[in-house]
Amino acid sequence: MQLETRGRTASGIRKARVHGGGPYTQLLPMILLLGTIFAGLLGLAFGSFMNVCLSRWPEGESVVTPRSHCCHCGRTLTWWENVPLVSWLALRGRCRTCRAWIGWRYPLVELTVGVLWALSAWQGLHRFPDLTLQLNGSNPYIALILILGYMILSWVLVALAALDAEHLWLPDWITWPGILLGFIFSLLLFKFSLNTVLDRYNAWPLQQRLFFHFAFKAMLGIAAAAGLVLLIRWIYWLIRRREGIGLGDAKLMALVAAWLGFPCALLSFVLGVAMGALVAVVLLAVPAARENAESWGLNKLPLGTFICIGGIVSSLWGQHIIAAYLRWAGF
Repeated sequence: MQLETRGRTASGIRKARVHGGGPYTQLLPMILLLGTIFAGLLGLAFGSFMNVCLSRWPEGESVVTPRSHCCHCGRTLTWWENVPLVSWLALRGRCRTCRAWIGWRYPLVELTVGVLWALSAWQGLHRFPDLTLQLNGSNPYIALILILGYMILSWVLVALAALDAEHLWLPDWITWPGILLGFIFSLLLFKFSLNTVLDRYNAWPLQQRLFFHFAFKAMLGIAAAAGLVLLIRWIYWLIRRREGIGLGDAKLMALVAAWLGFPCALLSFVLGVAMGALVAVVLLAVPAARENAESWGLNKLPLGTFICIGGIVSSLWGQHIIAAYLRWAGF
């Protein structure tokens, strides 16, 4: 079979794929594997940097200087003590000098970001299995936008989940830029998808109308997601006369809606509330938790943490979950 050329038509490319020919088709499994591994390793590195941020942001310290050091004895860490995940395992979770406990958050964050970035790369590449068609004339940027976008989203959600779990804190300087980035991501993804479909028909006026309609709909979804939390917060205040849900949770919902759309944001909220309720029941069932009146689990649960987990689940499988629910409900 002859090699595929740039002048080949889309139908010819699809036919070649069916018969198993073409260099791009043969390289596709290798591209998927190497891309996923690279994304996972990169995620471990960015997870390690996130741990530095999570330790220093609440204290108002710089994430650049000083160099990484033990929080207990102050000793500067060597390069091999900064290898993501491996160093923690090699040191058995303790400082080499003072033997202080480092904590489970460090390997958990690194592993979580690494796995999520690998999954983002794997799913992003699999959403466009016809890579030969993209490399031979169609728009190759959609998969790249998806992968990079979901990597950023997962990094932000993991950071917010950890900050809320440890400090009940959802910083505005993360949520507000996150909302803006999510809105830009959604617009770019829609624009490139629209161009891919309609460019061949020379329908520029139609593209403009659809683009502005989508932008308006996206802004309504962001407002509705935040408004849902604000409504619940207001109703709770009317009943109990005290704050039940923080304003940070409303901004977090707007962030999830900006990236994933209102349906997935709603799914994230439902999953988050369900997980929070389950954790509350488990804590109340543990005698030690009931005896400790100062326990954060008895006073406030980090709802933002559970919404972040729901957002991560929605970013990976939200469309499938919603579709399955609609089929089950008979829609």
